[in-house]
Amino acid sequence: MRIAVLASGSGTILEAILAAELPVELVLTDRPCRAVQVGEEAGITSVVVERDSFGDDFDRDGFTRQVVTQLQENEIELVVMAGFGTILGQPIYDAYAGMVINTHPALLPSFKGWHGVRDALAYGVKVTGCTVHVATLEVDDGPILAQEVVRVNDDDTEESLHERIKVVERALYVETIRRIVTSGVVK
Repeated sequence: MRIAVLASGSGTILEAILAAELPVELVLTDRPCRAVQVGEEAGITSVVVERDSFGDDFDRDGFTRQVVTQLQENEIELVVMAGFGTILGQPIYDAYAGMVINTHPALLPSFKGWHGVRDALAYGVKVTGCTVHVATLEVDDGPILAQEVVRVNDDDTEESLHERIKVVERALYVETIRRIVTSGVVK
């Protein structure tokens, strides 16, 4: 199963996926970032489909079509989001129905969105964690594939909690991707 990893940042989730020797064929980012370098150093085709706007004039579907073109040109079968900073539009879900997965630093369906760790702390939960799910047009709303709990410590800050979640998240994501690659199905 040919995998593309979509990233926007430091590439730490990508590094975990590569260390697990999963069949990554493409690294795609929406901006120049360290993830491109991580992919290139691993000998993987790395492409930047640069987002041209962060304002109201952003053409989400047009941008998404550019991403889909790159995925199809590289014969990608499974799309793995790894800290990808742009919410994609309908064209990716048409082209890769049920084959786009994401990870989120909270126990969905609680604390959706960009600030899952901050929101969990603000709510006062005693446990949070991470979720691997099928990505859908509705953000953080697709079917859950795997979850793991992380206890919230009394002295946790957003940063300390997020770092502990990331450790669990990398392992859970790799395990889930491996299961998909081995079985050939997302479930």
